[in-house]
Amino acid sequence: MKNKWVKASASLALSLTVAIGLITPAVASPATSVNNKQNFSTDVIYQIVTDRFSDGNSSNNPTGSAFDGSCTNLKLYCGGDWQGIINKINDGYFTGMGITALWISQPVENIYAVINYSGVNNTAYHGYWARDFKKTNPAFGSMTDFANLISAAHSHNIKIVIDFAPNHTSPAMETNTSFGENGKLYDNGTLLGGYTSDTNGYFHHNGGTDFSTLESGIYKNLYDLADINHNNSTIDSYFKSAIRTWLDLGIDGIRVDAVKHMPFGWQKNWMSSINSYKPVFTFGEWFLGTNETDPNNSYFANQSGMSLLDFRYGQKVRQVLRDGTDTMYGLDSMLSSTATDYYSVNDQVTFLDNHDLDRFQVTGASGRKLEQALALTLTSRGVPAIYYGTEQYMIGTSEPGNRARMSSFSTSTTAYNVISKLAPLRKSNPAIAYGSTQQRWINNDVYIYERKFGNNVAVVAINKNLSSSYSVSGLTTSLPSGTYSDTLTNSLSGNSITVGSGGAVNTFTLAAGGVGVWSYTTAATAPVVGHVGPLMGKPGTTVTIDGVGFGSTAGTVYFGTTAVTGANIVSWEDTEIKAIVPSVTAARYGVKVRTSGAVDSNTINNFNVLTGEQVSVRFIVNNATTALGENVYLTGSVSELGNWTAASAIGPLFNSVITSYPSWYYDVSVPAGTTIQYKFLKKNGATVTWEGGTNHSFTAPASGTATVNVNWQP
Repeated sequence: MKNKWVKASASLALSLTVAIGLITPAVASPATSVNNKQNFSTDVIYQIVTDRFSDGNSSNNPTGSAFDGSCTNLKLYCGGDWQGIINKINDGYFTGMGITALWISQPVENIYAVINYSGVNNTAYHGYWARDFKKTNPAFGSMTDFANLISAAHSHNIKIVIDFAPNHTSPAMETNTSFGENGKLYDNGTLLGGYTSDTNGYFHHNGGTDFSTLESGIYKNLYDLADINHNNSTIDSYFKSAIRTWLDLGIDGIRVDAVKHMPFGWQKNWMSSINSYKPVFTFGEWFLGTNETDPNNSYFANQSGMSLLDFRYGQKVRQVLRDGTDTMYGLDSMLSSTATDYYSVNDQVTFLDNHDLDRFQVTGASGRKLEQALALTLTSRGVPAIYYGTEQYMIGTSEPGNRARMSSFSTSTTAYNVISKLAPLRKSNPAIAYGSTQQRWINNDVYIYERKFGNNVAVVAINKNLSSSYSVSGLTTSLPSGTYSDTLTNSLSGNSITVGSGGAVNTFTLAAGGVGVWSYTTAATAPVVGHVGPLMGKPGTTVTIDGVGFGSTAGTVYFGTTAVTGANIVSWEDTEIKAIVPSVTAARYGVKVRTSGAVDSNTINNFNVLTGEQVSVRFIVNNATTALGENVYLTGSVSELGNWTAASAIGPLFNSVITSYPSWYYDVSVPAGTTIQYKFLKKNGATVTWEGGTNHSFTAPASGTATVNVNWQP
C-alpha cells in the first residue's frame, strides 16, 4: 500500500554451446513439474493485471459507467479476463517466452459500485476492493472459467499464482452507508456485516493510518479502505476457509497483499493453516522505498512462513540500471546485504517494476537498459517476476498509467527473446536456481558475478555504460577450462570467452551496453540441497527438498540430528525428495540429505518446526511503565514465544492504538490447545528487566482467536 490509488484502486535445451576440448558436460536438471508447489526457484513468474491483458469473452464485460472498452479511462474496467489469458496460454505466447508461472489479479468478487473521487469515476478493475473472498469477480469469469484457466495452464506446465488481499474489503465511510458498498463482507453470498454498525467487530474503527509507525499501519485504515480486524474468531475462520476455496481449485501459489499492514501473529497462524492443508509457495508485499531497509521486513520474511517481494532488490536495480543514480558497487552491496539479512534469499521474489511502481522503461530511453535489467534479474538469486508488457517496452508513470492495456503480443522484440533465452536456464542450470552469488569483477559500470551450485556454474557480465566498452582482464571464475559461447547468442553485444587453468579468463572486451552469460552444467557427483519448502511446518507436515545428486534409491533426511527414513520418506528422486517432518522439539532446524551410499549433502538452515497447529492470540499487559529507550517484550514456555530467551522474545509490543501506554499488546501465533506459561520483560539495549511474580498461565483455544489481559507484576 503505497498511496491511495496504488492499492485502494489497487532437461530443456540451452541456447548455448559449451566446448571443453571435445567434451560436452551433461545437464543436471532440477525438478520442473507444476506439481512442485512449494518451490518456485526454477520458475519465471509473469505478473498480469487481468483486466488489462486480453479480452477473451466480451459477454462478461461490466456495463454502463463501469466499463470503457477503449481503455482510455484507466480507472474503469477495460475487459480483460481469464479467457483472454487462456487464449494466450494456448497460442504459446508464454511458453515461447519461457514463462512457467502466471501471477494474476485477485480473483475474488469485488464491489460493483462505481465510486467518484474528485470528479473521476473509479472501479474495482484491479481486484483490491473485495466483497466476497469465496466467489469470483464475474468480470474476470465464473468458477468454471477459473477451473479452465488452471487446467489450461497446467497442461502447458505453467503454474497459477493468485493475488490475495485479506487486509481489507472496500472503501467505506463510518457515517455514510451509501458510500461505495460500505465495505460489506460476504461469505459465499451471505452477508457477514458492513463497516457501519459493526456490532460483531469485523473491522477496525481507529481512523486512517499516517504510516508513522508499524502499529499505525496495522491497526488503522489504509486510506478509506475498511480494515479487517483479524483478532476476531469469525474473521480468522473466514480467511482460512476462503483461501482453501482457491487451494481446492488447484492454485500453485499466493501473493499476499499488504503484509506490512496486518498483524504478524495472525499471518503466521494463517500460513500454518495453509501449510497444514495444501502448502503452496506464498510471498507477501511489504513496500520499501528507494534505499529503505527495515529490520521488520527481514524478520517477517524469516519468521512468518512466507517470502516477500524483494523491494530492496527492485529499488536498487532501478537506481543502477534505470535512473543512473547508483553504481555497480551499490548493486553488489545490496546483493551481499540481502544474502545475509534473508535466511532464504533464493525464495524472495525479484522484480523490476509492478502495478505499484512507474514502469521500468522510460519514454525516450534506450531499451538496452531494460534488456540489461531483465538479464540481471533472470540470472540473479531469487524468483524473478516480470510485469506484463515489459517484454513490449510498455511505459507508464504512477497508477493507473502503469496499468495500461497490453500494447502488443509481439514475439520478435529483443526483450521477449532475452527472456526466452535466459528463462530456461533456471531449469537447466541449478546454479541459476539455487546457487550462491559471488562478485568476480567490478567497477562503476561493469558487474561480473558468478552463480555456483555444486559443480554447476554461471557467469554473467553487464556493462551499464551504453557508450564505452571495457577491457576485462584478471577475471577468475569457477568455470573449467574451455571456450564458452554467450547464452544470449550475442543479442546484447556479448561474446565468447576462453577459460584457462584455475578458472582464469583470457582478457576480453565487454562492449558498450554489453551483456554476456556463460553457463556450465555437469552431472552431480555428490548430493547438494538447494531448496526446502514450505519454510515452516509442524511435525507430520510433508516438505519438499530439491537439489541434485540424491540418487534414485532412498536414503535418509535429517532435521538436525533426527533421521527421517522408511515410510516417512514419501518419495525419493535424484532431484527431489518429499519427507515428513519428524516429532522434534519446536525450533529452527538445518535440513540435510544422506544418500543410500552414505554421502552427506550440505545443510539448509532455514526450516522452522512449530509446536503444533497455530492460533492467533492477543497478549495485553497493563501498568507496564517504561523509562526512555525501554520497550516491553513477551516470552514464554513455547518456541513461538522464544522459549524464555530474552533475545528471542516477541516484540517490541505496541501501546498506542488498541491500548494506550502504559498498557501494551501484540498479536502472536501460538500452538493451539496448549497451556502456555509466559512473562513480560523490558529491554533497553543490552539491559533486560524481567517481570516479577509467578509465571502467567494461559491455555490457547483449539481454534479461533483469543485475548489475554494481565497486569505487569513488579
